[in-house]
Amino acid sequence: MTGGDVASGYTGERRVHLEALAELLPTHGLVSRLVGGEDPVLWVWHPHTGRQTVIFATPSHRGWQFLWSPGGQSAAAELERTATALRDALDLAHPPA
Repeated sequence: MTGGDVASGYTGERRVHLEALAELLPTHGLVSRLVGGEDPVLWVWHPHTGRQTVIFATPSHRGWQFLWSPGGQSAAAELERTATALRDALDLAHPPA
């Protein structure tokens, strides 16, 4: 197996995690779009504040993780927790630390 084959396997799984999160975000008042083609990321924004971020999904020794700026991190298995953290980070009433 070459490195490209491993990357292809991760791309499919990465897309599944990002799509699952994207489906949940509208219930938290957020809008998103999957971008990046072969290396997908999730662009997320708060329609009322205009604040936005990009979500990366990456494998780790603890399972898949979501990462976003500034300093956000959550387990991909915890979709509800991730959506709440994103909403709080992008809401002006809860500015990021």
